[in-house]
Amino acid sequence: MNSIKIPDGRYVLVDGLSAAARESALRINRYLIERSRRHVGETLRPGPHTPLWNAFVNSARPHLHKRGAKIRLARLIGVPRQRIHDYLVGRGRMPDAERMLLLLDWLGAQHRGSDRS
Repeated sequence: MNSIKIPDGRYVLVDGLSAAARESALRINRYLIERSRRHVGETLRPGPHTPLWNAFVNSARPHLHKRGAKIRLARLIGVPRQRIHDYLVGRGRMPDAERMLLLLDWLGAQHRGSDRS
């Protein structure tokens, strides 16, 4: 495509393309900002941005090596044993607040040497 030169020396096509590029960049920026913004009530996913959860997992995993430890913990907090795997091994999910409190209580009991499960 050729640009059309108008009397004041500007090129119409270049101006049009640069305006379209600016508008596209603004829309992309707005989209990325909206996408990265946390929404009220949105579920927090485990990862590098959840350091407290990562510290909990690192301190809880050594207590799950004994045979049957995961199933006893699952029964204690009222979830299927696969969910314990998702929480502490797969790190794909995080428990709700009530279960997290139960997990913290369990971990404290493990550190004290008493078996809560």
